Amino acid sequence: NLLRHARRVVGAGELWIGGAGVVRGYHDRPQLTDDRFVANPFTDDGSRLYRTGDLVVIQPDGQIGFLGRMDHQVKIRGYRVELGEIEALLEQVSEIEQAVVTLREDQPGDQRLVAYVVSRNGAQDPVRLRDALRPHLPDFMLPSAFVTMNTMPLTPNGKVNRRDLPPPGASRPESGGEHVAPRNELESSIAEVWADELQVGKISITDGFFELGGHSLLAATVIQRLREQFGVDLSLATLFRLPKPTVELLAAHIEKLLLDQLESMSEDEARARLDP
Repeated sequence: NLLRHARRVVGAGELWIGGAGVVRGYHDRPQLTDDRFVANPFTDDGSRLYRTGDLVVIQPDGQIGFLGRMDHQVKIRGYRVELGEIEALLEQVSEIEQAVVTLREDQPGDQRLVAYVVSRNGAQDPVRLRDALRPHLPDFMLPSAFVTMNTMPLTPNGKVNRRDLPPPGASRPESGGEHVAPRNELESSIAEVWADELQVGKISITDGFFELGGHSLLAATVIQRLREQFGVDLSLATLFRLPKPTVELLAAHIEKLLLDQLESMSEDEARARLDP
């Protein structure tokens, strides 16, 4: 991975350009000129350097490697994320023509990375795209939702207008595969809690919690609600230890906890628990 390798060698930084080809500034925009065109610290002739906003690194062979845009750095749950790194990896997927990743907060306090892709072959499978990213990125850099676009909205200057990218909507995070509805009251109750916390309209019992956009903070809230609802000693680690944290497997685990509780109770306590 170029970004991680670069930081081990010399670190990443913003590319500044100087020399005879650099213009004097932006026409009739003095504030932007002062921000982008800075005094050249290497000469005393009054020349300026242009701050490109590009994040680059000098590689061991002397070549400059482009890592992304400085203005596309975001911070999510304490981690600084280079959106350009995620975009570059998505564009390596053969069917993806263009990718844009943004940090959205459509629900107050609920920050999510959303990937928008222009595909050559119609709508893309979010599971496959996430699997393509997973070997190269930590979990906190994996988008919670993928939106397939026909084209990207553009500014008058021809750049992607990130402000006009649509919200993913209630069905945005899809875990892929056939929808399997809850089969009993326990699975239905868990699915309702997930749908409420994840802001997802329909949940299959085979959907993975984290593939639906869940993260550690939401996991803690979900586990606390289920613990109170069913009166079981359900630990947060349970969600991470399951082979795949689905409604189906979590329901089976909670059912086992309930049965263990009943076995440890007296006959009268068990009867009262089952028929309050």
